[in-house]
Amino acid sequence: MSKPANPFRCFDSSPEVIRMAVMLYVRYPLSLRNVEDLLAERGVDICHETVRFWWNRFGPMFASEIRRQRVSRMRGIRHWRWHLDEVFVKINGERHYLWRAVDHEGEILESFVTKKRDKSAALKFLKKALKRHGRAETIVTDGLRSYPAAMRKLGNLHRREMGRWLNNRVENSHLPFRRRERAMLRFRRMKSLQKFVSVHASFHNHFNQERHLVDRQTYKIRRSAALAEWQNIAA
Repeated sequence: MSKPANPFRCFDSSPEVIRMAVMLYVRYPLSLRNVEDLLAERGVDICHETVRFWWNRFGPMFASEIRRQRVSRMRGIRHWRWHLDEVFVKINGERHYLWRAVDHEGEILESFVTKKRDKSAALKFLKKALKRHGRAETIVTDGLRSYPAAMRKLGNLHRREMGRWLNNRVENSHLPFRRRERAMLRFRRMKSLQKFVSVHASFHNHFNQERHLVDRQTYKIRRSAALAEWQNIAA
């Protein structure tokens, strides 16, 4: 079997610099020029438009590899509970909806952007999540009527739960994206929004070590493992 081509072969910059630029831009609420300045402080002289090109070129590739590894590891884990929620995102002044599914531990399973918030949109979102991650024993939603209509069609309405404060986990999962959205000064196209939320979700899952739940030593071990795994992506 032939070895896959090196994705960095046509670039003068090293893979380490490209990974660093993409990670800084996607993971943290930084602008393109912020990333340019941070890299310049470390002796890397690149333009902010280069950062834009790199994240568009390599961000989806890195996210796809992270998602592939995590989905394969999670297939043997029982899905106790999913939390579903949707928030509005404005694109050129027009309201769109970002649907998100997270599991009982806060892992972002799926992010999906639609123009409407009806039964059809909820059905597409649920089908996509179920196809990739399998079924969950319980699915927690808010009071939106599109959820029971879509779940009734899928035959899993009996798995639905709804109640006050039950969905706080998924509502809190929107906060990192909202901070990132403000730094990017919103989005201009639905396609670019879908692309970014998918990449951002994978990066967030990979580097989120839940430091408030573990001691300092455990957090340092997990952080080092995440960084080591990151350096091996597309190596």
